[in-house]
Amino acid sequence: MDVSLIISNILNPPILFFFLGMTAVLVKSDLEIPAPIPKLFSLYLLFAIGFKGGVELIKSGITQEVVLTLLAAVIMACVVPLYTFFILRLKLDTYDAAAIAATYGSISAVTFITASAFLSELGIDFDGYMVAALALMESPAIIVGLILVNLFTVGEDRDFVWSEVLKEAFLNSSVFLLVGSLLIGMLTGEHGWQVLEPFTQGLFYGVLTFFLLDMGLVAARRIKDLQKTGLFLILFAILIPILNAGVGLLIARFIYMPRGDALLFSVLCASASYIAVPAAMRLTVPEANPSLYVSTALAVTFPFNIIVGIPLYLYGINLLWR
Repeated sequence: MDVSLIISNILNPPILFFFLGMTAVLVKSDLEIPAPIPKLFSLYLLFAIGFKGGVELIKSGITQEVVLTLLAAVIMACVVPLYTFFILRLKLDTYDAAAIAATYGSISAVTFITASAFLSELGIDFDGYMVAALALMESPAIIVGLILVNLFTVGEDRDFVWSEVLKEAFLNSSVFLLVGSLLIGMLTGEHGWQVLEPFTQGLFYGVLTFFLLDMGLVAARRIKDLQKTGLFLILFAILIPILNAGVGLLIARFIYMPRGDALLFSVLCASASYIAVPAAMRLTVPEANPSLYVSTALAVTFPFNIIVGIPLYLYGINLLWR
């Protein structure tokens, strides 16, 4: 593997600020981001990437390549929770296994955005319709996770309200804003992009950098939770993303995705949700331990992907696409 890719990725300002946030916690600095600001920046990033994706999608049109990519995204979002659930059941009960499986079947929008920035730094093109894949992969894993809970807890007195489950899966703030921005980008097209470009493009990297600073603070605080998970879940949180990315790369090669799109697709397959799915699991599977599914996704998989995973997956692409 080309170590220079990892070094180049680490030396990007957003990644360095992520490390700065982690360092602040480890050295017990009083650095803290006021609570409303990270939420605002998260919404901004979803809005900006969704809007740009909608503009790019209307440019490219709904082609066979687009349809195959989106179909592959939905399939992966449904299949990943299934096989990860049975791996997790080797050590965990049904509730924790289903919650973690749903977490790894869904996606991390910030990991996707970081990978987009990485491709831009390297001058590798990618298509805006990948944002549609991002939007489609958010919710199916939640549904699959809840179906697994229902199937493997037969006879237990559980009060499921499916209307609330579906509402949380498809109308949570992340999905709603991302899909809404995508649609508005499609409706307004190039004219809308020219109007909003100073806001959606000019501020993007600064906001991403500040957001990753906060993510570094949060991830470092979650490291303590890993003491409760044991080695099994730590290894799971590193090896399963690599496996999922590998499957994603094979699918991308099979349907002839360009290199940039293949990297984003593999990152979507490899990432784990630490916002939408935990919120849904807390509501619908209160028996599951949040410190397990949040800490593995946020304190292990997220840092691994943005520091090592993204360059590693690109290296795999360079080999397969050679």
